[in-house]
Amino acid sequence: MKTLIAFFVISITSLSYGQTEKISMIDYVQVLNSNKPEALFYYQNNWEQLRIKAIEKGYIHSYQLLETEPTETEPYSFILITTYKNQLQFDASETNFNTLIEAGNGLKLMNKKKPGEFRKIISHNSAVKHWN
Repeated sequence: MKTLIAFFVISITSLSYGQTEKISMIDYVQVLNSNKPEALFYYQNNWEQLRIKAIEKGYIHSYQLLETEPTETEPYSFILITTYKNQLQFDASETNFNTLIEAGNGLKLMNKKKPGEFRKIISHNSAVKHWN
């Protein structure tokens, strides 16, 4: 009976605060040297395709590729969000993505420019917790 009451209290407490088990990683990407087409091509044909496969395999919960206008104080053009359904998925992410990368056909690049030539990750947040 005490176990049942403890479970009920924990469940109610968790619901009242609204935190879920989801965890996201967020990257803020600056486009270098006016190479926005190269950066977008890279993210749509590599980053996004890996995440589509990761969803199919159950490695991640979801992803978002967002675009914004850079400003002087926020010089990023893209925000990349990968969401995991729980800590276990998050902890296995490096191994799971390496498996997908090894099974793939290599990087797809526009104009043969390498990522370091057209983009810079200016901020990375890992283990971002969700409240809804």
